[in-house]
Amino acid sequence: MNKDWTLPEMFRWACGRHACRPAFTCLGKTISYRELEQLSEAFCAWLQHHTSLQPGDRIAIALPNLLQYPVAVFGALRAGLVIVNTNPLYTERELQHQFSDAGAKALLTLDSLAGKALAAAAQAGIETVLTTAPLDLHRLGLHDLDLQQLSPEGAAVSASAPVGTVSFRHALVQGRALSASEVQGHPDDIAALQYTGGTTGVAKGAMLSHRGLLANVRQVTTHAAESFLEGEEVYVAPLPLYHIYAFNLNCLCLVYRGGLSLLIPNPRDPQSVADAIRPFPFTGFVGINTLFNSLCRTPAFRELDFSHLRHTSSGGMALTAEIAREWQALTGIEIGEGYGMTETSPVISSNPRPGIQAGTVGLPIPDTELRVIDGEGNVLPAGEPGELCVRGPQVMAGYWGRPEATAEVLSADGWLRTGDVAVIQPDGYLRIVDRIKDMIVVSGFNVYPTEIEDVASSHAQVMECAAIGVPDARTGEAVKLLVVPAGTDFDTGALAGYLRERLTGYKLPALIEVRESLPKSNVGKILRRELQ
Repeated sequence: MNKDWTLPEMFRWACGRHACRPAFTCLGKTISYRELEQLSEAFCAWLQHHTSLQPGDRIAIALPNLLQYPVAVFGALRAGLVIVNTNPLYTERELQHQFSDAGAKALLTLDSLAGKALAAAAQAGIETVLTTAPLDLHRLGLHDLDLQQLSPEGAAVSASAPVGTVSFRHALVQGRALSASEVQGHPDDIAALQYTGGTTGVAKGAMLSHRGLLANVRQVTTHAAESFLEGEEVYVAPLPLYHIYAFNLNCLCLVYRGGLSLLIPNPRDPQSVADAIRPFPFTGFVGINTLFNSLCRTPAFRELDFSHLRHTSSGGMALTAEIAREWQALTGIEIGEGYGMTETSPVISSNPRPGIQAGTVGLPIPDTELRVIDGEGNVLPAGEPGELCVRGPQVMAGYWGRPEATAEVLSADGWLRTGDVAVIQPDGYLRIVDRIKDMIVVSGFNVYPTEIEDVASSHAQVMECAAIGVPDARTGEAVKLLVVPAGTDFDTGALAGYLRERLTGYKLPALIEVRESLPKSNVGKILRRELQ
């Protein structure tokens, strides 16, 4: 890969190299790399001829995992726009904050969710709103972009398109008759604003450049070369593409290597996940602990053919030992845990194959420096826990419009403070202990929720759990454990006894509370802050 490429340059190279290979499959429809390139060119042309958008302007894309997503992303990037990846399930308030903060001038969203998006767009001053239905690209009857079936007039507005919006199908049909002028940007231009809570405060837009994102593609595909065999990979994509983890993996790494992504619009329905991937000889599966947990307990998933599966990766939240064991027993594949952040495009480290060390997040990927510091900023030796700092070409340029917040986490010489407590082992492998802000202090002792959750989740009666700190007059803070039982015969006393045998006294939960469910993020990560 050329180190001075932009994302559109990598994309065009990949589409030319892998033209006849399948690129994305969703809801029974597959598009090839050639079709993906042609569709994205049509969208690029429409943006250039039918909107006032200029290179550097921001376009928000609020879609679940559908074929429209990569088409829109690469079309917008080819027009020189900056992608603002947006969770379509956000509330109107959350949407409005993100649109306004990014200064977005255009929006693409799902027609069924357009009500709140339109209200938020109006408040944010967005000029162009496009909507799409899940099967819009299916209806085009794609065969080498055979859009001539539909005239621009006949495709003008879909029946469900809200008033004041443009149909995405219409934009593609109009765009195919126009010429696109791909913008020749600079590698250091911002390609995406990826919103995150960061280490503190309100959601902020991490500025990810073309160079930084492609550096991470190069780092990942080199570090885990056996997981990215050119033209051979078929990856299940249950994590949302608007999240940096799947955005990098499915829209960048796999596109670069000519792989096929099986897009899952609703991963919260494990039966639909099983149904979607059953026809395919999938080679890779990337998920998080809660997803692996639910799938291992789904009969239809357990009956799938795992004979082609070669690699499974986990990130986003801690992988519990019990779920790792269950997945390996079911599939025959050991999960390799990795670690990253929105601010690092996102991958920092991952477990190599062979060489997976359970309980660690692996080794730093190429060209990535790690160090651990204490509260005063002193660098600590290997084996001692402290705040992890990272430096490398994948680190963000800063937070959009927030120089003070940027200065809090990013030093002048490029070191990013992650907000995570970590240990760098003498052999170089990295262990994440917990988030600094989630740490519980009991009688002066540091207690890390992840350790308690890992032990509790190994109990047969525990489906999910979360540990948080609560005020305590005697110890300052105490541990509270919230549990979703695995069955109706849950016994709080039995769990307490189980924990007493495995945890030292100050780590033991003072309270155990049963819940029907736990709050989760858009990727299924348990949200401790909401519980607190």
